[in-house]
Amino acid sequence: MRRLVLIAFLLTLLAPSAALAVRPDEMLKNPALEARAEHLSGELRCLVCQNESIEESNAQLAHDLRVLVRQKITEGWTDKHILDFLVARYGEFVLLRPRFEWHTLLLWGLPPAALFVGMIGIFFAVRKRGSGTTEPTTLTAEEQKRVATLVEPPAG
Repeated sequence: MRRLVLIAFLLTLLAPSAALAVRPDEMLKNPALEARAEHLSGELRCLVCQNESIEESNAQLAHDLRVLVRQKITEGWTDKHILDFLVARYGEFVLLRPRFEWHTLLLWGLPPAALFVGMIGIFFAVRKRGSGTTEPTTLTAEEQKRVATLVEPPAG
């Protein structure tokens, strides 16, 4: 049984990783253009996987998008034109890091605003807790009488 577990573990280590998603036939001959393509592909979301870039994904759509990006680079398109083209085709969701624009303002502004509100809440909570007096207060005669009746053992 241990031998089987060890073999399974070793096969897992040898399995193709996400870093090897780019196929050799996709790669450009020019190293500078290939580096640019890898950078651009790293900024684009795999529409199938949704939590990884097309550079890391083995999905067929990611492969098609990597080929498209490399094709546009060899045609002389700028990075901005390629990204604009893909956003026009697939929507803003294709970008792993959405652009800072009016329709993404809530997306970019909500986390800092929540952090700020939380810090203010913590400030006032600590301030309120620290403002309590530490001196014992004296009881009124009526309160002392009530405590005496509560503490006094029942007659019996």
